[in-house]
Amino acid sequence: MNATALTIAGSDPSGGAGIQADLKTFSALGVYGMSAITALTVQNTQGVSGVHLVPSSFVQDQIKHIFTDIRVDAIKVGMIANAEIASAVAETLREVASSTRIVVDPVMVAKGGSPLLAPDAVVSLINHLLPLATLITPNLEEAAVLLQKSVAQNRDEMLEQAHQLRLLGINQVLLKGGHLSTPDSPDVLVGPSGAQWFDSARIDTQNTHGTGCTLSSAIAAHLALGHPISEAIGLSKSYVQQAIFEADRLNIGHGHGPTHHFHSIW
Repeated sequence: MNATALTIAGSDPSGGAGIQADLKTFSALGVYGMSAITALTVQNTQGVSGVHLVPSSFVQDQIKHIFTDIRVDAIKVGMIANAEIASAVAETLREVASSTRIVVDPVMVAKGGSPLLAPDAVVSLINHLLPLATLITPNLEEAAVLLQKSVAQNRDEMLEQAHQLRLLGINQVLLKGGHLSTPDSPDVLVGPSGAQWFDSARIDTQNTHGTGCTLSSAIAAHLALGHPISEAIGLSKSYVQQAIFEADRLNIGHGHGPTHHFHSIW
């Protein structure tokens, strides 16, 4: 049977992030992709200028109707926008997806700096959605917001904050260090069995729009294909690294262009 994955996230009409990036990633990795849309954005490579939220009940209906008909091997949750949608998604996943592997990317700010998560949604995210996750994938700024702490500045602080995130009732944390001022780009996985670092070279390009969405959806895809978490992360890091390396070949837009999701295909 084909592996399947569902993304629950916002729409990026420019195609570089959100559900568009997720579905491209699923397809590139050989997984059948599905989506439940939480929000529509007015967006291009230069930034976000508008957000239209989908009613929480309609978000729930999208998810439930997929589960009544189609097997879902893994789920990626991205932009959930506000507290009501966060609670609704959590309630639905508890009902229909209790045995499904879930990757939560706590999207809070777009690449250009526009907020994608209402302040009151952070509490709902922490209390309701994150405890359901098999894995969460915050960047340094998102981890700082979740913990109400300063942004980690080095590996030691990253490791400490990853452990602190687990104390919120989260199973496993992949804290992404791409925003560190270092020659490399380190991520750390912290779970029940300890910590594991994943290092990759930093690539000199401005075309990194949607990298967080792409990494989390790649991990969900590899989980859907049956890989254990550590292996899924390693494979996904390699995929995203190559997608960033090939990004300049696309020449899309005048801002932060997208990564090349189909670098191995065309």
